[in-house]
Amino acid sequence: MKQLLKTLTETFGPSGFEDEVRKVILKEVKPFADETRVDALGNLIARRKPVKSAKNPKKIMLAAHMDEIGVVASHIDKRGFVRFTNVGAAFGRYTLGARVRFMNGVTGVVGYDRLENFDGVLPINKMYIDVGATSQKDCPVKAGDFGAFERSFIEMGKRLVAKSMDNRAGVAVLIETLRNIKSTQNDLYFVFTTQEEVGVRGAGSAAYSIDPDIGIAIDTTPTGDTPASLKMTMELGKGPCVKIRDVGMLADPRVVDWMIQTAEKAKIPHQREVLLIGSTDARAIQISRAGVMAGALSIPCRYTHSASEMVDFDDLKNSVKLLTAMLNKSVPL
Repeated sequence: MKQLLKTLTETFGPSGFEDEVRKVILKEVKPFADETRVDALGNLIARRKPVKSAKNPKKIMLAAHMDEIGVVASHIDKRGFVRFTNVGAAFGRYTLGARVRFMNGVTGVVGYDRLENFDGVLPINKMYIDVGATSQKDCPVKAGDFGAFERSFIEMGKRLVAKSMDNRAGVAVLIETLRNIKSTQNDLYFVFTTQEEVGVRGAGSAAYSIDPDIGIAIDTTPTGDTPASLKMTMELGKGPCVKIRDVGMLADPRVVDWMIQTAEKAKIPHQREVLLIGSTDARAIQISRAGVMAGALSIPCRYTHSASEMVDFDDLKNSVKLLTAMLNKSVPL
């Protein structure tokens, strides 16, 4: 799974431009899926059908978003500096000094107009990307060009660091879970969604098409285990998090109980997640059509929405174990 995660995180794919990531995923899932398709918004849907003897199989949608945060050029000044805006929640505190790669392969470094308050909040509208140009004419970037952070994958013991761990970590977990499912009593839809970072758009259209009985998002979640962090219980290395609440949704208590009881029975370490910032694809799934019983399994992640997001390898492995244990058997809901 580490090599898969390295490949996924180092693949370019900001919101709306998930094509290259989708190619990597399709190659991995096709041998294990009964059917695959790509919908109009670019979601990759891999279906695993129930065994013929299954009685009243539940239709379950599992969603992990493929896209990553990024930038889009908005203006090129006369000296060739690229002004930009964010694609998704790219935070100013992480953006200054970062390296950016545009779709045409051009790389640049993020600079700032003038730092008057070194400890203050850094607004993105005061930043620019230096791509080595000397004038507007010789700048290889044009307004409307999309880019993403450029940073390689590294291992720090059990801790894995890369850009776009949000949510290529979730993608890797979903791929490994599909590989582990030998047979199932359920009708499973493994959905690798687009444009989550800009408003959970892909998940909404996919859920409308699939019309699942149950929806589960697999995503990363910020932790509360760093100095002076928000007071949240999620920690690296303590197991996957069962979402109870975030800014966008209240997880269905039936799904929460199913996840926790499965983890306890299988003796899989897990955490209870009450997230104070952000949301996931589960928000869009939950309110699709006439409503869906929905929840989320989250992977603890430090430095979310930076170019160096950190996860723990044991949490990834235990996420796969928990999902596999849940999906192999009939759903008790």
